[in-house]
Amino acid sequence: MAVLPTREVEKVWGRDTLPAPFSAPEGKRIGEIWFEPPEQLDQLLVKYIFTSEKLSIQTHPDDDQAEAMGKGRQGKSECWYVIDADPGATLGVGFAEPIGADAMRAAALDGSIEDLMVWHEVKAGDFFYIPANTVHAIGAGVSLIEVQQNSDITYRLYDYGRPRELHLEDGMAVAKGEPYDAALSRHVPDRGSMRLVDGPFFLLDRLDGPPDAATMADYPASLLVIPRDKAVTVAGEQVQPGQCALAESIHSVEVPQSGCCLIARPV
Repeated sequence: MAVLPTREVEKVWGRDTLPAPFSAPEGKRIGEIWFEPPEQLDQLLVKYIFTSEKLSIQTHPDDDQAEAMGKGRQGKSECWYVIDADPGATLGVGFAEPIGADAMRAAALDGSIEDLMVWHEVKAGDFFYIPANTVHAIGAGVSLIEVQQNSDITYRLYDYGRPRELHLEDGMAVAKGEPYDAALSRHVPDRGSMRLVDGPFFLLDRLDGPPDAATMADYPASLLVIPRDKAVTVAGEQVQPGQCALAESIHSVEVPQSGCCLIARPV
């Protein structure tokens, strides 16, 4: 077992007050906490995101597009598991109506793209799978766990006037101007084990207590373990909420009967 090293990332849109068990160092606004991917599972990246302002409207290429554009070995599909949200906090995913590339580019340039998207009001327990090519943005006042393909290819389409580079040409080449498939989101109840992502790039399960036989069969080798409310034992060592650990086998993972954690592996 290995608890993964963490990296606190300061962001202008980060927060100086974080949900438990995290705390921001004095005078710093933490936007992300990353867990360094282990060599055995370097296809996946797990991080916490904390926002006080809207993040940029963006999109990511899929694997084939990333390879064709010479950008890296894989694209980026991801998912969001909301752990805390201010009243009225939102996530922007997809468009209200289909939109073509030229119209999307024009909307990105004049800022109207924000009004063309669908902004979902969220609360703790809401879950969204975000396939590559989806136009999306995280709103202010949201804390979430993101599990993603380990790729840093991001095309910013609109950034609310912040002085950062946009990537409209690359973005238009991969962005889908379409509504988001509602079947890719759900509210995760407080109790109960369930599969949250069933491929094609990774599996993600929420365990409420020890895994059942079917779940164990789907995790035959290395996996990532993310405790949520109580410590989880991995290979005899405790992993606390707010940490992420590599387990060599699910047989080495002991989840308390009243505990909850996430587990993930690449497909």
